[in-house]
Amino acid sequence: MDNGAENYRRFLNGDNGGLVEIVREYKDGLIFYLRGFTDDILQAEELAEDTFVRLVTKRPRFNQRSKFKTWLYTIGRNIALDHARRKTRYVEISYGECPEIANEEASLEQVYIQEERSILLHRAMRELKPEYRQILWLVYFEGFTNREAAAIMKRSVHSVETLVYRAKRALRARLDEEDFIYEEL
Repeated sequence: MDNGAENYRRFLNGDNGGLVEIVREYKDGLIFYLRGFTDDILQAEELAEDTFVRLVTKRPRFNQRSKFKTWLYTIGRNIALDHARRKTRYVEISYGECPEIANEEASLEQVYIQEERSILLHRAMRELKPEYRQILWLVYFEGFTNREAAAIMKRSVHSVETLVYRAKRALRARLDEEDFIYEEL
């Protein structure tokens, strides 16, 4: 008896740990197999979840004519085919037919990219000398002029201008190491 079959037998006898082991052992492979039936990895995950739910609710009999993995994947395949049949009953609307969804998706993608860029920028800023971080923060994030930043830091305007130049150069070097694409700096 293979390990999956043994775990399934344990589950049928009341040990929920057997089901946990089955899910742990077969979940990833089942998802990737079911991915072949759908163009969406999230849908494949749902189909795999439905497969494990079927084991819990219906408790089908494993006849041991094949390996447990083969039997489990057959259940998953049948669930995926049933889902595909039900899906053909409904009319799907493409993104082109619903521009609001496409625009929303594009804006979400832009927000995500912007957040990732912001994380990289802040990570690079933390690696700079404290005075470089301070001047860049004042000038670029808080919007102070060089004169105002000079007053805050108790330095001359020329000193602040030099500091801004060096800080930008140091930050650019850090960002280039990260393959950061920047618009202005």
